[in-house]
Amino acid sequence: MIEVEKNLAAVLRRIGSCSQRAGRKPPSLLAVSKGQPVSAIRRAFAVGQSEFAESYVQEALAKIAETGDLAIGWHFIGPIQSNKTAAIAEHFSWVHSLARDKIAQRLAAVRSVALAPLNVCLQVNVSGEASKSGVAPADLAGLAKTVLGLPRLKLRGLMAIPAPTDDLAQQRNGFERLREYYDALCREGYDLDTLSMGMSQDLEAAITAGATIVRVGTGIFGPRDYTTSS
Repeated sequence: MIEVEKNLAAVLRRIGSCSQRAGRKPPSLLAVSKGQPVSAIRRAFAVGQSEFAESYVQEALAKIAETGDLAIGWHFIGPIQSNKTAAIAEHFSWVHSLARDKIAQRLAAVRSVALAPLNVCLQVNVSGEASKSGVAPADLAGLAKTVLGLPRLKLRGLMAIPAPTDDLAQQRNGFERLREYYDALCREGYDLDTLSMGMSQDLEAAITAGATIVRVGTGIFGPRDYTTSS
């Protein structure tokens, strides 16, 4: 059995040690629970983890329903389909993967006035890979302007998933590019506070570059079961 509690404590120690070395405030930890059972979510919650992320809407909705007794903050981090915007706007407090004007407009239109504004990060394709989701850097300022003008959305910052590599310098390069785009928007007057970057294999590079949220899944929960995802 995967020892969720020990893994979570180890990840938090990793974050703390790296942050201390980098002279930075430790980022928040987002537990990526896609492909994981509800029992694992409950175990992580029982030892203090309250923020969780999902990538597949139908899988997430089932888990949200099953954990309604827990005070969990739910984050959506996967590609957003137009026909899923209503469900995302209703059940999540954060979206990290906004990359298109059309999706921003739909999320704003369906977010209930009874809910707090939906916290949004713009996903940037920092690696230029055709297979990767995210707005192109050249189009980032235009998307940020669109989101800023929409009701029911709160633009918090940027997110990226750079091309995977074991080379620490290359890892840092992708994250530092995202930080440069973030800083440029701040200089233009955007009130941002979030850099969502870094996962199990590269969180040290992300923290060094200034991550405020790291997204860790397998480092906490072990391998995923994708048969439950849709």
